[in-house]
Amino acid sequence: MRESPSSDESPRGPRATIVFVSNTETAPDELLCGEPPGRAVSVLEPREVPLGGPRAMTVRRTLPQRRRSLIGAWCFADHYGPADVTETGGMHVAPHPHTGLQTASWLFSGEIEHRDSLGTHAMVRPGELNLMTGGHGICHSEVSTPETTVLHGVQLWIALPDEHRHAPRAFRHYAPPERDLGDASARVFLGSLAEETSPVETFTPLLGAELTLNPGARLSLAVDPSFEHGVLVDFGAVSLHGTDLAAAELGYAGPGRDRLELANGERAARVLLLGGPPFGEEIVMWWNFLGRSHDEIAAYREAWQAESDQFGRVEGFDGTPRRLPAPALPNSRLVPRRNPN
Repeated sequence: MRESPSSDESPRGPRATIVFVSNTETAPDELLCGEPPGRAVSVLEPREVPLGGPRAMTVRRTLPQRRRSLIGAWCFADHYGPADVTETGGMHVAPHPHTGLQTASWLFSGEIEHRDSLGTHAMVRPGELNLMTGGHGICHSEVSTPETTVLHGVQLWIALPDEHRHAPRAFRHYAPPERDLGDASARVFLGSLAEETSPVETFTPLLGAELTLNPGARLSLAVDPSFEHGVLVDFGAVSLHGTDLAAAELGYAGPGRDRLELANGERAARVLLLGGPPFGEEIVMWWNFLGRSHDEIAAYREAWQAESDQFGRVEGFDGTPRRLPAPALPNSRLVPRRNPN
């Protein structure tokens, strides 16, 4: 397995470190993530990850990576599509587990059927948030519907802080209103922005919003200066504080700013804005589990393989395989690293 050097100290103290293996890759790599300070805006380029079998759907992953582990408590970002499901096969993810985190599903087009061991049966639709809390343990399935022709969206994970990481299973759905910002519009699905506040509660302060920019837009958005922020570009070209971002890139701005300056050129653009105060806890993230130690992750894996009641059962899923088996643990121990003082 490969390890990168441990991460540096952030302007607001030591950052969390992740030992990471991606959620559905069949031959995952272990990474230790971090980012040196110094740039006002860092540009994080995505890496392509195939999910599934011969007709695998490819996603573009910007979090986590060696240069940055998290943005606030946001610890994972997969951006996919627009993909013609007749070519990719769409999304078909059998029941799989989660611990210590929340999953936030956000679509731009298409529709996904969600089932989980809480008993939830819901649809993920464009412009509507589905937020699932794994906490102590949950499992769920995700399947694009037969009516879907083009699948396009993001899958986001949120790390739960230590005092809440064993929270009970939960599921929230919220369809935020579209707010007119003049040169742009916003849908605020978590936190507060532009006088819009989501009613969905979170375990740490967070911001999540979709912004659509008209051609030639100039935005100056008031934000919490204790937050760090990420701007993930869906389509178009956008500048963040004068730093250019292309489609699928993520721009990172550290804490200390009370406004975010966004602009685009002659073509429309759409971005996701993510934010939160720096997450200062050590975490270990492997496959679909988020914990605090190798032994804890190993215990989660063993419980899932044994079909423990810790994760429950997904009712109504009739696909193949019946459930996703966990990959083998790496030969070396998963060890979180502290940033140097």
